[in-house]
Amino acid sequence: MRHQKTVTFNPNRHIFRSPKFRSVVNDAIQFFCETPVYPLPPTNRFIGAGVYGLYYLGDCGLYARLADANKQALEQPIYIGKAVPPGWRTARTQETQTTVLYRRLREHARSIEQVGNLQTEDFNCRFTILTHIETDLIGPVEAELIRRYQPLWNCVIDGFGNHDPGSGRYNQAPSEWDVLHPGRPWAERLTGVLPSLAIVTEKVGDF
Repeated sequence: MRHQKTVTFNPNRHIFRSPKFRSVVNDAIQFFCETPVYPLPPTNRFIGAGVYGLYYLGDCGLYARLADANKQALEQPIYIGKAVPPGWRTARTQETQTTVLYRRLREHARSIEQVGNLQTEDFNCRFTILTHIETDLIGPVEAELIRRYQPLWNCVIDGFGNHDPGSGRYNQAPSEWDVLHPGRPWAERLTGVLPSLAIVTEKVGDF
Protein backbone atom coordinates (compact mmCIF):
# COMPACT_ATOMS: atom_id res chain seq x y z
CA MET A 1 0.00 0.00 0.00
CA ARG A 2 1.42 3.36 -1.05
CA HIS A 3 1.74 5.92 1.72
CA GLN A 4 1.01 9.52 0.87
CA LYS A 5 3.58 12.08 1.85
CA THR A 6 2.54 14.10 4.88
CA VAL A 7 1.99 17.73 3.95
CA THR A 8 1.94 20.51 6.51
CA PHE A 9 -1.45 22.18 6.32
CA ASN A 10 -1.37 25.80 5.19
CA PRO A 11 -4.86 27.33 4.81
CA ASN A 12 -3.51 30.07 2.55
CA ARG A 13 -2.87 27.45 -0.13
CA HIS A 14 -6.62 26.77 -0.29
CA ILE A 15 -8.07 30.28 -0.25
CA PHE A 16 -8.95 31.68 -3.65
CA ARG A 17 -9.29 35.43 -4.03
CA SER A 18 -10.29 37.26 -7.19
CA PRO A 19 -10.15 41.05 -7.51
CA LYS A 20 -11.64 40.57 -10.99
CA PHE A 21 -14.69 38.89 -9.49
CA ARG A 22 -15.17 41.71 -7.01
CA SER A 23 -14.87 44.20 -9.85
CA VAL A 24 -17.55 42.43 -11.90
CA VAL A 25 -19.95 42.31 -8.93
CA ASN A 26 -19.34 46.00 -8.21
CA ASP A 27 -20.04 46.81 -11.86
CA ALA A 28 -23.34 44.91 -11.59
CA ILE A 29 -24.25 46.79 -8.41
CA GLN A 30 -23.56 50.14 -10.09
CA PHE A 31 -25.67 49.06 -13.07
CA PHE A 32 -28.49 48.02 -10.71
CA CYS A 33 -28.47 51.40 -8.97
CA GLU A 34 -28.80 53.21 -12.29
CA THR A 35 -31.71 51.17 -13.66
CA PRO A 36 -35.11 52.85 -14.12
CA VAL A 37 -37.62 52.80 -11.26
CA TYR A 38 -41.10 51.34 -11.69
CA PRO A 39 -44.27 51.01 -9.62
CA LEU A 40 -44.87 47.67 -7.91
CA PRO A 41 -45.64 45.61 -9.87
CA PRO A 42 -44.30 46.93 -13.18
CA THR A 43 -47.09 47.55 -15.66
CA ASN A 44 -45.30 45.83 -18.55
CA ARG A 45 -44.72 42.07 -18.56
CA PHE A 46 -41.10 41.22 -19.41
CA ILE A 47 -38.82 38.23 -19.94
CA GLY A 48 -35.88 37.37 -17.71
CA ALA A 49 -34.43 36.38 -14.35
CA GLY A 50 -32.26 38.49 -12.06
CA VAL A 51 -32.18 40.60 -8.91
CA TYR A 52 -34.52 43.31 -7.67
CA GLY A 53 -35.09 45.84 -4.92
CA LEU A 54 -38.27 47.20 -3.35
CA TYR A 55 -38.41 50.76 -1.98
CA TYR A 56 -40.96 52.12 0.49
CA LEU A 57 -42.27 55.69 0.25
CA GLY A 58 -45.56 55.52 2.18
CA ASP A 59 -46.76 56.91 5.50
CA CYS A 60 -46.72 53.78 7.68
CA GLY A 61 -45.29 55.06 10.97
CA LEU A 62 -43.02 52.04 11.37
CA TYR A 63 -41.09 53.02 8.27
CA ALA A 64 -41.36 56.81 8.42
CA ARG A 65 -37.62 57.51 8.45
CA LEU A 66 -37.01 55.04 5.65
CA ALA A 67 -39.77 56.59 3.54
CA ASP A 68 -38.49 60.12 4.18
CA ALA A 69 -35.01 59.11 3.05
CA ASN A 70 -36.34 57.53 -0.15
CA LYS A 71 -38.42 60.59 -0.96
CA GLN A 72 -35.17 62.55 -1.14
CA ALA A 73 -33.37 59.95 -3.27
CA LEU A 74 -34.43 56.37 -3.92
CA GLU A 75 -31.39 54.76 -2.35
CA GLN A 76 -32.45 52.55 0.57
CA PRO A 77 -34.32 49.35 -0.37
CA ILE A 78 -36.60 47.79 2.18
CA TYR A 79 -36.14 44.40 0.51
CA ILE A 80 -33.69 42.80 -1.93
CA GLY A 81 -34.48 39.55 -3.70
CA LYS A 82 -33.65 37.33 -6.63
CA ALA A 83 -35.59 35.34 -9.19
CA VAL A 84 -33.69 32.48 -10.78
CA PRO A 85 -34.38 30.69 -14.07
CA PRO A 86 -35.53 27.05 -14.20
CA GLY A 87 -32.67 24.65 -13.43
CA TRP A 88 -30.48 27.34 -11.84
CA ARG A 89 -29.98 25.53 -8.53
CA THR A 90 -28.82 22.33 -10.23
CA ALA A 91 -26.62 24.09 -12.82
CA ARG A 92 -28.93 22.93 -15.61
CA THR A 93 -30.09 26.34 -16.71
CA GLN A 94 -31.40 26.55 -20.25
CA GLU A 95 -32.19 29.68 -22.20
CA THR A 96 -35.97 29.99 -21.91
CA GLN A 97 -38.51 32.75 -22.25
CA THR A 98 -39.12 32.73 -18.51
CA THR A 99 -40.96 35.59 -16.84
CA VAL A 100 -39.76 34.51 -13.39
CA LEU A 101 -38.54 37.98 -12.35
CA TYR A 102 -41.74 39.70 -13.41
CA ARG A 103 -43.81 37.00 -11.67
CA ARG A 104 -41.81 37.39 -8.47
CA LEU A 105 -42.53 41.11 -8.37
CA ARG A 106 -46.22 40.40 -8.92
CA GLU A 107 -46.17 37.88 -6.04
CA HIS A 108 -44.76 40.55 -3.75
CA ALA A 109 -47.43 42.99 -4.87
CA ARG A 110 -50.13 40.43 -4.04
CA SER A 111 -48.64 39.89 -0.57
CA ILE A 112 -48.80 43.63 0.09
CA GLU A 113 -52.33 43.88 -1.31
CA GLN A 114 -53.51 41.22 1.15
CA VAL A 115 -52.45 43.05 4.32
CA GLY A 116 -54.33 45.88 5.95
CA ASN A 117 -51.59 48.38 6.74
CA LEU A 118 -49.60 48.57 3.50
CA GLN A 119 -50.50 49.66 -0.05
CA THR A 120 -48.72 48.71 -3.26
CA GLU A 121 -48.86 52.31 -4.51
CA ASP A 122 -46.41 53.20 -1.72
CA PHE A 123 -43.72 50.96 -3.23
CA ASN A 124 -41.34 51.34 -6.14
CA CYS A 125 -39.04 48.71 -7.57
CA ARG A 126 -35.96 48.42 -9.73
CA PHE A 127 -34.32 45.33 -11.16
CA THR A 128 -31.45 43.95 -13.21
CA ILE A 129 -32.07 41.18 -15.74
CA LEU A 130 -29.24 38.66 -16.00
CA THR A 131 -29.12 36.26 -18.94
CA HIS A 132 -26.78 33.66 -20.47
CA ILE A 133 -23.58 33.15 -18.42
CA GLU A 134 -24.43 36.24 -16.33
CA THR A 135 -27.16 34.24 -14.57
CA ASP A 136 -24.27 32.90 -12.45
CA LEU A 137 -24.05 36.39 -10.95
CA ILE A 138 -27.59 36.37 -9.55
CA GLY A 139 -26.58 34.94 -6.16
CA PRO A 140 -23.41 37.03 -5.65
CA VAL A 141 -25.11 40.27 -6.73
CA GLU A 142 -28.09 39.68 -4.45
CA ALA A 143 -25.76 38.88 -1.52
CA GLU A 144 -23.65 42.00 -2.10
CA LEU A 145 -26.73 44.23 -2.36
CA ILE A 146 -27.96 42.86 0.98
CA ARG A 147 -24.55 43.35 2.61
CA ARG A 148 -24.25 46.87 1.24
CA TYR A 149 -27.74 48.17 2.01
CA GLN A 150 -28.85 45.99 4.96
CA PRO A 151 -32.53 46.08 3.88
CA LEU A 152 -34.96 45.97 6.79
CA TRP A 153 -37.03 43.06 5.48
CA ASN A 154 -33.89 41.02 4.78
CA CYS A 155 -31.71 41.72 7.77
CA VAL A 156 -34.06 42.57 10.67
CA ILE A 157 -37.62 41.41 9.96
CA ASP A 158 -37.98 37.98 8.42
CA GLY A 159 -40.77 36.43 6.39
CA PHE A 160 -41.76 38.82 3.61
CA GLY A 161 -40.56 36.46 0.90
CA ASN A 162 -42.16 33.36 2.43
CA HIS A 163 -44.64 31.23 0.52
CA ASP A 164 -47.63 29.18 1.59
CA PRO A 165 -46.03 26.09 3.21
CA GLY A 166 -48.90 23.92 2.00
CA SER A 167 -51.25 21.44 3.58
CA GLY A 168 -49.81 19.56 6.54
CA ARG A 169 -47.25 22.25 7.38
CA TYR A 170 -49.44 24.85 9.03
CA ASN A 171 -48.01 24.02 12.47
CA GLN A 172 -45.26 26.54 11.77
CA ALA A 173 -45.14 29.92 13.49
CA PRO A 174 -46.11 33.05 11.56
CA SER A 175 -43.16 35.18 10.56
CA GLU A 176 -42.23 38.51 12.12
CA TRP A 177 -43.35 40.21 8.90
CA ASP A 178 -46.81 38.64 9.19
CA VAL A 179 -47.08 39.81 12.80
CA LEU A 180 -46.37 43.39 11.70
CA HIS A 181 -48.55 43.09 8.60
CA PRO A 182 -51.35 40.57 9.17
CA GLY A 183 -53.67 39.58 6.36
CA ARG A 184 -52.03 37.01 4.11
CA PRO A 185 -54.63 34.20 4.12
CA TRP A 186 -52.15 31.35 4.30
CA ALA A 187 -50.20 33.00 7.15
CA GLU A 188 -53.39 33.25 9.20
CA ARG A 189 -53.69 29.45 9.03
CA LEU A 190 -50.35 28.95 10.76
CA THR A 191 -50.75 27.64 14.31
CA GLY A 192 -47.27 28.08 15.79
CA VAL A 193 -46.43 30.53 18.56
CA LEU A 194 -46.67 34.13 17.39
CA PRO A 195 -43.59 36.32 17.72
CA SER A 196 -44.15 39.20 20.12
CA LEU A 197 -45.49 42.26 18.30
CA ALA A 198 -43.86 44.54 20.87
CA ILE A 199 -40.45 42.94 20.38
CA VAL A 200 -40.71 42.97 16.59
CA THR A 201 -41.77 46.62 16.62
CA GLU A 202 -38.85 47.46 18.88
CA LYS A 203 -36.48 45.78 16.42
CA VAL A 204 -37.78 48.01 13.65
CA GLY A 205 -37.34 51.09 15.83
CA ASP A 206 -33.78 50.12 16.72
CA PHE A 207 -32.98 49.62 13.04
